[in-house]
Amino acid sequence: MSTEQERHGAPEHEHPLARAYERMLERVRHGLEGTETRLEHALEAAREKAVELGELTREEAERVAEWVRRDLHEAARHLAEGGEDLARWLRFDLELVEERLWELFSAAADRTRLELMLLERQAGRAPAVYRTGEVAGPGTLACRSCGERIRFRRAGRIPPCPRCHGTAFERPRG
Repeated sequence: MSTEQERHGAPEHEHPLARAYERMLERVRHGLEGTETRLEHALEAAREKAVELGELTREEAERVAEWVRRDLHEAARHLAEGGEDLARWLRFDLELVEERLWELFSAAADRTRLELMLLERQAGRAPAVYRTGEVAGPGTLACRSCGERIRFRRAGRIPPCPRCHGTAFERPRG
């Protein structure tokens, strides 16, 4: 049984760090557009812009940048391994995802895939761990303890597992 993220009280995408995640993702994608800029440079510029504009403290900007990096690397790894399209990997209908957010995420993930193909030839690398309280982009997370799935239609804070109250998740494979 899957649990929708919104069933846990207030929608997590309304959290300030979830909104900051989406803004940073947008800046990263724009930073990657049509140039030879690498993901790390685009992330650094997006992080600095958030601090400069007073949207986030330096510490918050670092955390949000790490979450964006983690999500893009996971999606890019999936694409680099010849996996199915992102919509199926994320495990939900694209109609449920805000179109603007989907365009940002998929474009940045595709660009990141090229970098990963060059940097990561490690076939057995363990999947990223997502923790309660962090922000994740759109898609499905599975509890590492019981397998319960939580779906995110957009960026949002990760709640504890609704079934076992676990706090560690990963993107499901296959």
